[in-house]
Amino acid sequence: MKREYYEVLGVGRTATKDEIKKAYRKLAVQFHPDKNPDNKDAEDHFKEVNEAYEVLSNDDKRRRYDQFGHAGVGSSAASGGGQPGGGADLNDIFSAFNDMFSAGRNRGGSPFGFEEAFGGGGRRGRASSGIPGTDLKIRLKLTLEEIAKGVEKTLKIKKQVTCKECNGSGSKSGATENCQTCHGSGEVRQVSKTMFGQFVNVAACPTCGGEGRIIKDRCPACYGEGIKLGEVTVKVAVPSGVEDGNYLTLRGQGNSGPRGGAAGDLIVVIEEIPHELFSRNGDDVIYTLAVSFPDLVLGTKVEVPTLDGAVKLTIAPSTQPETMLRIAGHGIGHLRGSSRGDQYVKVNVFVPKDLSHQDKELLKELKKSAGISPSAHNDKNAKGFFEKARDIFS
Repeated sequence: MKREYYEVLGVGRTATKDEIKKAYRKLAVQFHPDKNPDNKDAEDHFKEVNEAYEVLSNDDKRRRYDQFGHAGVGSSAASGGGQPGGGADLNDIFSAFNDMFSAGRNRGGSPFGFEEAFGGGGRRGRASSGIPGTDLKIRLKLTLEEIAKGVEKTLKIKKQVTCKECNGSGSKSGATENCQTCHGSGEVRQVSKTMFGQFVNVAACPTCGGEGRIIKDRCPACYGEGIKLGEVTVKVAVPSGVEDGNYLTLRGQGNSGPRGGAAGDLIVVIEEIPHELFSRNGDDVIYTLAVSFPDLVLGTKVEVPTLDGAVKLTIAPSTQPETMLRIAGHGIGHLRGSSRGDQYVKVNVFVPKDLSHQDKELLKELKKSAGISPSAHNDKNAKGFFEKARDIFS
């Protein structure tokens, strides 16, 4: 199964363009074929990283991907969008190498710039307020009729919501103070020196969890978390043409973040309910119709069900079993377009299990006819099959 592009780059769904670019450049350097000669796994990772970056760095493609997943961008990412090397700008790869080896020269550090390249650069600002909320994934079951035309659903969802008692701050009085471990920066650093220069390891502060602040007078309703379990109502507009496994992403509708952190996303995964009458083939639907032998031979008009209601269908004389008859425009609406697919009616011959004595006698009489046998069509003197059939059933 194809991995999500955010997972490939190791970033969250709310990642900025700069964060996406930074993650891409790091992975592009790590898996570049020049650094991993004759390594098929590294080559595959390199292509996967390029494909993910080609989509997520483009606002329009990222919007469609966030809404419809891989189906929303089709094969554009795989084709590389006209860019060499699978769609990513090769200048980004080379600049990543240049940044690594020029950082020290530009800032007067060690000859190869390890301090800058591996996180030993300038001090980051203090952590942003709160902790980001987690994404929430739910499954939405839809009928084929709903998928054919699109539908809006109202869902009741249990999730983490902002605590109303403390307005999400986690503090009963709203008071906080600087963390004494990290002095409000939200991070702690360990510096080690080697013959190549300084290595700096940066990690979230274990005392404040990277927030830089410590809560005073914790809220008793949420125990200082700023969130609690609740239920909300969400409306989801599902376009026509979605398939089983497609998903819609609702920004900011996931779990609220602790102590004022941004909410995660709500990911709605589509689950198509099998239909009792129709099977699906892309945006077309298929219906199997059983027709009696006389009707196949002589022709008839029948009423068949569609996703829009019953319609009349003409069965031409001498229609063969397994024939597919097309009803235009009665299929499923295209995901990226205003037109619809078609309905195909597969004609099968109906073979009864129980027959009356009279019916059996009629069939025995018909069996004697020379025209009932395929070889009879080569006998010019034989009475026509259709003529004999009309004589028997008239």
